[in-house]
Amino acid sequence: MAEPHTQGQGSAHKGVFSYPEFRRLWFASLVSSFGDWIGFVAVIALATRVSKGSGETAVALVLSARLLPGFFLGPIAGVLLDRLDRRRVMLACDAGRAIVFASLFLEALSIAWSSAKEATVPNLVPYDQLASANSLSIAAAYGTFPLGTLAFSLLAKVAEGVGSIDLLSNFRTDQESLALWADGLTFILSAFLVASVAFPRTHPDPRPEAEKPNAFRDLREGLKFIGSSPRVRAVMLGIGAGLFGGGMLVPLGATFAREDLGGGSAGFGALISGLGFGVAVSVLGLSFLQKRLRPEPGFIWAVFAAAACISLGATSSSLTPAVIWVAGLGLCAGAVYVLGFTILQQNVDDALRGRTFATLYTLIRVCLLLAFTLAPLLSRLLGSLALTVGLNVSGVRCALWMVGLIIAGAGLLSLLSLRDETVASTPAAT
Repeated sequence: MAEPHTQGQGSAHKGVFSYPEFRRLWFASLVSSFGDWIGFVAVIALATRVSKGSGETAVALVLSARLLPGFFLGPIAGVLLDRLDRRRVMLACDAGRAIVFASLFLEALSIAWSSAKEATVPNLVPYDQLASANSLSIAAAYGTFPLGTLAFSLLAKVAEGVGSIDLLSNFRTDQESLALWADGLTFILSAFLVASVAFPRTHPDPRPEAEKPNAFRDLREGLKFIGSSPRVRAVMLGIGAGLFGGGMLVPLGATFAREDLGGGSAGFGALISGLGFGVAVSVLGLSFLQKRLRPEPGFIWAVFAAAACISLGATSSSLTPAVIWVAGLGLCAGAVYVLGFTILQQNVDDALRGRTFATLYTLIRVCLLLAFTLAPLLSRLLGSLALTVGLNVSGVRCALWMVGLIIAGAGLLSLLSLRDETVASTPAAT
């Protein structure tokens, strides 16, 4: 089992921030995430502008292009993380992202950076503070989204004004370019913050000459561990299914709000706001309940509750109850994310932690990509099937109900995996 930093005790966010190395790493994550969101919105705006009438297709292609390289390169990045100094890896990734912030390899560098950060956190804070640390990490990663979108809007206005100068006239038409440059600068600032963090040296001594490191062997070893560890398998299933369900709300939410709830664009905004509010409450609540909540049972209950919330939300016939159930989904999704990361950090040895988190981040991106891609197809297919059998039910509702079943199935498999772990670790009676 992993042995996280155990010096000192504390509770809630004040205790976590009392550890200077974690504090610096968290601020680096905050700056990096802020830049990520600026760049994300800028690239979508750029794709929409240059597509000339096929904005939805262009955006889908851009998102796919960002996600696919991480799928192939993420596991390889995990091998490097368990071999190399993680601070140097993060510095190299920040430098690389500053240079290639608009390229296909950005997402692969982001996976390596995030995995190195998550693998290091247990070495910087005490065992009983991991839930708070993960709550803060999620706040930094996703709480900066509205700030990033606001910053993009301001930078676009600045670019429009600067474009009136003859020497800088290209900014008038390419208003997204200034935001992309700002994105690159945030990665450089993040690199300076990471450089100030004293990463504990936890890796074992170099292997003897007869056991020289082999990348493919290390990759195989990491994947074998992930497949054979019930706890890790349970977390992968729960988080993957949860994000698949949550990701479905992005392409289907607007149609659901307009056609099934009669809420229009404002209704879709209310659904997304409810989802975000639920996640925020979950992240904040877990920071204070961490000492009273066992991660494994809490994780399983959160997965099952997420399945119930998305199913009941899909059943709603008006906007208000739908928003309430979607907020409940956000509450459960936040708990699944925080508790899942905590379980991995507590139970995966440092030597395998980089590969484990790289695989998890790759799985997250694959599930989101599948959700974005399959949601419209699944909705049309199930809608046609419902009409064929004489049911007056929209395809969107059917798709969301199916997602609820998928999440519930993942919760059951996660529960069985954790039971296997319990049985395996129980001494035989004599």
